[in-house]
Amino acid sequence: MTTMKVLYNIGILLFTAIAHLVAPFNSKVSLWIKGQKNWEGKIREKINSGDHTIWIHCASLGEFEQGRPVLEKIKKEMPGHKIVLTFFSPSGYEIRKNYAFADCIIYLPADNPGNSTKFISLVRPEFVIFVKYEFWNNYISQLYENKIPLYLISAIFRPGQHFFKWYGSFFRQILKKFEIIFVQDNRSLDLLSGIGIRNVIAAGDTRFDRVVQLTGTARDIAQIEQFRKNEKLFLAGSSWKQDEEIISKYINKFPDKMKWVFAPHEIDKANIDRLVKLFNVSVVRFSEFNEDSSMARVLIIDNIGMLSSAYRYAFISAIGGGFGKGIHNILEPACWGIPVIFGPRYKKFREAVELKASGGAKSFVTYDDFEQIMSDWLTGSELYNTSAKVAGDYVRQHTGATDIIIKEIFRKDINRSGS
Repeated sequence: MTTMKVLYNIGILLFTAIAHLVAPFNSKVSLWIKGQKNWEGKIREKINSGDHTIWIHCASLGEFEQGRPVLEKIKKEMPGHKIVLTFFSPSGYEIRKNYAFADCIIYLPADNPGNSTKFISLVRPEFVIFVKYEFWNNYISQLYENKIPLYLISAIFRPGQHFFKWYGSFFRQILKKFEIIFVQDNRSLDLLSGIGIRNVIAAGDTRFDRVVQLTGTARDIAQIEQFRKNEKLFLAGSSWKQDEEIISKYINKFPDKMKWVFAPHEIDKANIDRLVKLFNVSVVRFSEFNEDSSMARVLIIDNIGMLSSAYRYAFISAIGGGFGKGIHNILEPACWGIPVIFGPRYKKFREAVELKASGGAKSFVTYDDFEQIMSDWLTGSELYNTSAKVAGDYVRQHTGATDIIIKEIFRKDINRSGS
């Protein structure tokens, strides 16, 4: 075993030990620890020895939604196969643990040699799909040694990642064990080619396919229709504190410009209470909405699962996260032909960079930036209409990754079956 493998396994051991120590003080870590228990029994309960299985792994909820079109297409084309769906993060598992298209849904056991060997021997997948960012060495090595094809979909790579550093040999070897890496763009393809990784196809990003799917399944939300009435509506989706402080200042200054809806990223009572206190105008929580509430100027969505449908009612949308680690999904509002605003940390997101460059989105750093953007779009109908059209067209022009991925995986599967 190489030094890097030893260090990697020690790192996994330390991570797990620290998680156990932190769990009593952190609800998300506690859920992860509890989710690790009895994973073998959960698999045995759902997967029998004669079953044909496919394993799909997603880090979190965002990656699940990204991989969902591929998963559902596979289930449609291969209905006799059982889907094993694993998550690393509680934000994925806890929300999708009852997802109807998967037959066994569990947390991914910690990536140590024993767990990876046992997991693969129990699941016995015909092929495996990891979504976007997952590079668990022991699982990947076990699949490779057992000649089980592993695909990475909707991947994106950047020059600063350890794969491209002088010390990155260990991580480059991981990449070589994938059957195919489906990347989002040619930049990623070129980066991988530069380090000798040839098993790569530029297929695009399956999130575009997913958000277009959502427009066809979006549900009507009567409360938002009642709240909006005949006014224009602004929707801040997955908002965080710094987004909210700037936007609320504008609302307090110009409350009658539009109706205002917030769907904060964190919906615990303490965070909702903090958000409510930012406003000098009437506020109603969605959970307390009634006919009399329609007179309020601000509506706060205090539930999960409604946001993607709610965007259809917006005239302008803001996406949170741009003052933190990075913005959330801007494609969900854009697919409705709605221009998007977000904070300054967006440059790692290709769609944000491209949509901003083409005029379908704008970025703000200060309150003055935000006020100017709102003024431009609310007073210039031609500018607004152009931005809205650019946003909608951009999404539809980038669909199709799912079909490319499915065609290639099935082609490989047929070739293996015939050999």
